[in-house]
Amino acid sequence: MQKITILIHCEDQKAIIASVTSYIASIEGNIIYLDQHVDADENVFFMRLECELSAKKWDLETIKNDFKINLAIPFNMSWEIYPQEQKPKMALFISKYDHCLYDILGRYSAGELPLEIPLIISNHEDLKPVAERFNIPFHYVPFTKEIKVDGEQQQIDLLKRYAIDFIVLARYMQIIGPNLVALYKNNIINIHHSFLPAFPGAKPYHSAFKRGVKIIGATSHYVTEGLDEGPIIEQDISRVTHSHSIDDFIMKGRDLERMVLARAIKLHAERKTMVYNNKTVVFS
Repeated sequence: MQKITILIHCEDQKAIIASVTSYIASIEGNIIYLDQHVDADENVFFMRLECELSAKKWDLETIKNDFKINLAIPFNMSWEIYPQEQKPKMALFISKYDHCLYDILGRYSAGELPLEIPLIISNHEDLKPVAERFNIPFHYVPFTKEIKVDGEQQQIDLLKRYAIDFIVLARYMQIIGPNLVALYKNNIINIHHSFLPAFPGAKPYHSAFKRGVKIIGATSHYVTEGLDEGPIIEQDISRVTHSHSIDDFIMKGRDLERMVLARAIKLHAERKTMVYNNKTVVFS
């Protein structure tokens, strides 16, 4: 039994759903999930569906070609079709902070994330023992202002060697270069505290504490050339009061970063996110 996921977006118009579902029936498919959304302001239609195919004559390439001719071209669709058994390959970029790294690798080892992690790239060697503990290849790639062009090229070479599909910045404390952003458009996920841009700098929780904030949060988003301005995938908050210390802020913040990043990774790996006009449509 072959299972596939189909993602579609196009101008909203009549008979899209009927045409797609009729097409799935014509190739002897059974739809097991379907969700759709219309952005009324932009007049754009989005749809995600999962289906099972029992007929052996319909291999993936045949389906893609047939779908393109019968649906994608007539409706002028942007579309993607994925086999569900194909797990995307994720690269982790890290620096010295380990809380997100441990959380991701723990979930990965427990089978909670539908993906593969072929390598970890870092601009420091501090967390190499963590990678070794989880039997994941670790690559040290120095990345400073003086050598960032060479560093970016080394990163790209490694990503191509391991056939990486998407990247997660698990508190990677460097700005990603434009060539890498272009190569992995809407496929680089970052996590940061939700104080940005109100509390930038190295100690945002200290700044927030001094201002007496009542909530702290975390945001996971896709990376674009505009720093921390990419499409948002997932967010969450935790309430704080005057009784909490700076250490409490940092602990709560790191908990939020772990949870929000893990959710964003899972949504992306399950192909439940679609990006349009610097926003995301996230299907349940």
